[in-house]
Amino acid sequence: MIETTRKDERSEDDEQSEIDQLKEELRQKNDLYLRALADFDNYRKRVQRDQAEASRAGKREIIGPLLEALDAFDRALEHTNDDPASIIEGVRSIRRRLLRQLESQGIAPFESLGESFDPHLHEAVASTDSDEYEPGTVVDELQRGYRWGDEILRPARVLVAR
Repeated sequence: MIETTRKDERSEDDEQSEIDQLKEELRQKNDLYLRALADFDNYRKRVQRDQAEASRAGKREIIGPLLEALDAFDRALEHTNDDPASIIEGVRSIRRRLLRQLESQGIAPFESLGESFDPHLHEAVASTDSDEYEPGTVVDELQRGYRWGDEILRPARVLVAR
């Protein structure tokens, strides 16, 4: 009878040991699962971020030349003194359509004339004396600046009062 009790105790100890071992194994497997899940979530976020950056970089390559074309339209409109009204209106129409397309992508020009010079927004090409403007104020915009959302896509090239 004593021998049976010892076997029962050993068997209960063995069972408890096996249960504890299985619990530990389950905890380890659960930990591995949670880590794999977190790794996959981080991977998914990284892929999304990389895709967005690649898309933005591709758009940037196209936008630069489009801004130059818009500048060319602006320069052409400055020199349309004796041209027929239909040609002038055609050039204005094309310019407006191009600007609308850029704005639909979140690209917008910003005003500089009369604003305080800001090196984050402006590139000073030269300075000039001015009775009309305070020193450090933009007196002429030689090339318009553009924003893309919160980012400065291209600073405005300006003339600053000294």
